Amino acid sequence: MSPSGAIMERDSSCTKGCLFILSAPSGAGKTTLCQAVCRHFPDMLYSVSHTTRPPRPGETQGIDYHFITKDGFIHMIESGEWAEWAEVHGNYYGTSANFLNRGLEAGQDILLDIDVQGMLKILKRYPSSITVFIRPPSLEALRERLESRGGDKPDIIEIRMINAKKEMAEAHRYRHVIVNDDLELATRELILLIDSYRQNRPITHNPYPLSIPP
Repeated sequence: MSPSGAIMERDSSCTKGCLFILSAPSGAGKTTLCQAVCRHFPDMLYSVSHTTRPPRPGETQGIDYHFITKDGFIHMIESGEWAEWAEVHGNYYGTSANFLNRGLEAGQDILLDIDVQGMLKILKRYPSSITVFIRPPSLEALRERLESRGGDKPDIIEIRMINAKKEMAEAHRYRHVIVNDDLELATRELILLIDSYRQNRPITHNPYPLSIPP
């Protein structure tokens, strides 16, 4: 695992809450790392994305996504209520600006799991965001992880690998890069990094339960 660099002090602009953005190729361990961060910092808000696609088996409203209608999503586009949004394969996905603004104004730190393009859009609106890219030790290691999961067909894996190459080429756009070669070490490094930004400001009570849509 490669170090992310020196631990940074909290931005002077993060006088209220800080927005932490994590991005990674599929299979790099981002979901597991996000879960570890939320367990370690139970007061931190986690931004649950909205989508117009139907729930998949096992998915829960407000936990995996906020599932809404296409008409409702488009209305929110017209009303300027998305911090970022995108259309993917005929379905819409978006991050609520209202949720982010309420949390940050209340002094809450927020964790956002999003792709590179979404990060760039968020960064225009929230330039003080702390961006972290999680990458595998190599493309070969990533392929092995994707194949060992056994959930994707070979053609899907190839698509994921193509996307991974594109995403990893954008890692330089992030403040910090953590290489997930060893999950325990990567988790420790990420938690220490986040804590370095949080430790200069008192922790406030979480006013917004994670399961309640904004």
